[in-house]
Amino acid sequence: MLVEEIWRRLEACHAIVYFAPEVKPVYTAAGLKGYWMGYFASRSAALGAAQADVVTAVFYTFAPARVGRAIPDAWAFCPPEAVLAARLEVADQALRRLLGDLVTAPSTAEAAALARHAVDPCPRAGRPLFAAHAALPVPAEPHLALWWAATALREFRGDGHMTALLAAGVDGCEANVIAAAMGAAPPEQREYRGWTEAEWAAAAGRLRDRGWLAADGTLTAAGRRARDDIEAMTDRLADPMPVALGPADRGRLVECLDPIVRRIMAAEAIPFPNAMALPRLGLGS
Repeated sequence: MLVEEIWRRLEACHAIVYFAPEVKPVYTAAGLKGYWMGYFASRSAALGAAQADVVTAVFYTFAPARVGRAIPDAWAFCPPEAVLAARLEVADQALRRLLGDLVTAPSTAEAAALARHAVDPCPRAGRPLFAAHAALPVPAEPHLALWWAATALREFRGDGHMTALLAAGVDGCEANVIAAAMGAAPPEQREYRGWTEAEWAAAAGRLRDRGWLAADGTLTAAGRRARDDIEAMTDRLADPMPVALGPADRGRLVECLDPIVRRIMAAEAIPFPNAMALPRLGLGS
């Protein structure tokens, strides 16, 4: 499915900022303390100096306690505008290292232009993270303009996914249990997202009561159908992006993104499985 291929490639372009070795030195130099403070501050800084409850709400699948250990303390160490500059520096350094000559390739500039074109028509209403990131200045360099657009568009889809989870009555912890049960997330998903054993067990119990989770921890047929319905609603809510591009530009965007994502994958810049449930992309050599 071409649209799904676009989303996965954009996510791969964006997600390097969570795993790159540049993360620690850049965020430490900016004044942030530890990985999770850097993560929550850098991803939420577009909202301004948001409080922990706000960040928990828009991130959805992270435990409130995990967010609360980083936010709002982060803003005392590094104000949002400085955090945003540090995050862009991480993206710049990581992409230059991973992409080499592709940083200045015409296809990268074309990918950036196409992705930027897809951002503008997407509605802001009900999409707080997307609206915040789409309002940030577009970097001049093509590789960073592409990363900017990939970031905004992945948050657009993510905001819609949160709406789909809410409509299905699935809370943040339950969403993680479902991802782990279907093998889309790593075994350490509970610890990564900050949920306690008791919270995880309670969420699994609620899913069993709904008939979605079997006694052995796998999804039942009803659970798989429910999960498919959530993904289908997420896709429907994400329709403005592919509609804005049109068929020809959708195909061209995939072509332009392929060499970029191929280098990201070849460098193993993203682990598999991962907490984002991004699957490995088979792009060939």
